[in-house]
Amino acid sequence: MTQSTNVPASDPCAAAMPGHRPSRMAYLVGGGIASLASAVFLIRDGDLLGHNITILEELDTLGGSLDGSGSPDTGYVLRGGRMLESKYLCTFDLFSSIPALGGDVSVTEEIFAWNKAMKTSSKSRIFRDGHRLTAPAFGLSEKHILTIERLALEPERLLGRSTIADEFDADFFKTDFWFMWCTTFAFQPWHSAVEFKRYLVRFAHMVSGFQRLEGIMRTPLNQYDSMVRPLVKWLEQRGVNFQEKTRVTDLDFDEKSVKRIVYECDGAAGEIAVLPNDLVIVTMGSMTEGSSLGGMDTAPVLNTKVHGGAWTLWEKLAIDRPEFGHPGVFCDHIEDSKWVSFTTTLQDHAFLNFVRDLTGNVPGEGGLITFSDSAWLASIVIPSQPHFIGQPKDVSVFWGYGLKVDTPGDFVRKPMSACTGREIMAEIIGHLRLSSHGASLLNDAICIPCMMPFITSQFLPREARDRPQIIPGGYTNLAFAGQFCELPDDVVFTVEYSIRSAQTAVNSMLGLKREAPAVYKGKFDPAVLYEAFKALHGIAA
Repeated sequence: MTQSTNVPASDPCAAAMPGHRPSRMAYLVGGGIASLASAVFLIRDGDLLGHNITILEELDTLGGSLDGSGSPDTGYVLRGGRMLESKYLCTFDLFSSIPALGGDVSVTEEIFAWNKAMKTSSKSRIFRDGHRLTAPAFGLSEKHILTIERLALEPERLLGRSTIADEFDADFFKTDFWFMWCTTFAFQPWHSAVEFKRYLVRFAHMVSGFQRLEGIMRTPLNQYDSMVRPLVKWLEQRGVNFQEKTRVTDLDFDEKSVKRIVYECDGAAGEIAVLPNDLVIVTMGSMTEGSSLGGMDTAPVLNTKVHGGAWTLWEKLAIDRPEFGHPGVFCDHIEDSKWVSFTTTLQDHAFLNFVRDLTGNVPGEGGLITFSDSAWLASIVIPSQPHFIGQPKDVSVFWGYGLKVDTPGDFVRKPMSACTGREIMAEIIGHLRLSSHGASLLNDAICIPCMMPFITSQFLPREARDRPQIIPGGYTNLAFAGQFCELPDDVVFTVEYSIRSAQTAVNSMLGLKREAPAVYKGKFDPAVLYEAFKALHGIAA
């Protein structure tokens, strides 16, 4: 039986709304950062009442890819972490309005204060053959540099669906520039040359300090605790409705206006009537859809797009609607978009102390450490401790991932995708040349691997019309947000992209006389270009 939610219902799956119909309601499909940010902008900038906003989320938790869960007894879990930097203007604009959980400062102020005290400066960006490489040279040839400069200038329409491998020779992928670039941002040679170009331009101001990861910012705790929790608290205080465990399966249209949202909740079908004056903002696709967890003695399984609702919703909506993009470009190539991450919980600090002594960085200071001679092209990050709210003082946590997950390891002769947490830890211990301590370190560890089939799907080769515009042409009450809508100049796989899309959607739908802060373009700053030129050519400062 289908439940209509025009009026209040006792059904916990029913969309919450007041007894009478207000002038305008807003429905946000997906509970990730794009929807959470949209809700803030609707309230802060658009003056909507919080209780007239409903967020519909398929899972039983909010935050989307900005997740963090677990316990010291069962092991903590982070599917991934997103890099921040000072030019994320939309992100810091949003969080300047959100009090940190401590309540004395905003989240933005907390992040900047934290990074002033704990500046990222890697002394071991690459760890090779059992030794650290401090500020490794890029190793680029003149031909490689000319190709980078050409890509920075070439129009995207001319690059089309070309890949990074189409633009560079094979030697480029053996340089330390590539090892550092691809592991920092999770690029593969078969990924889009357009996205690679956007990254080169977007982060031109960071090239001069790239060997030490200078300028990269972190949150004091994991991003769920430091960003999502304060955001959700702010929205709850203003009466926003959160309808979790609710999978939106379709939107019905009257011409180019959404008239009904169709959903499933705990096996029950439901629908929400949408009026022409209402707002519907949909997060299309998901890079963490279908994620699966393993354990110390189990490997994660590889799921597909049917293990969730984000991709199937986009596919259904895009039928006979080319203006909604082409989801198959992103979700039908799992072998090209998957990788494995892992989170390790340890009952003491012995492993972190070993890494400190090998790299020269204390936890939280060094950022990503890449084992460039790893068959898995594995990397680890040792964050500042504690990394979770409530994490005991004697417990430590670190995170890592591999890009070549179908290649047998160097110490464990199995592909990373088939490995248990115990085997992944053994491989990392081997690369650190800590095998003599392996038994004690493994006895202390809870390593939880996570297979993510779509984690780099947004990097797959595409053309301009494969992603929908934020406001599709002619539609009156519909917008798209998240990683799979089209924004000029900015780069996907960042918190900034999702928040910028949300701010753009809200400003456009409400006709606000304001725009999202412009994307920072260091390529127009002569000082930035000069420093990048020197770094690429290996010219000492």
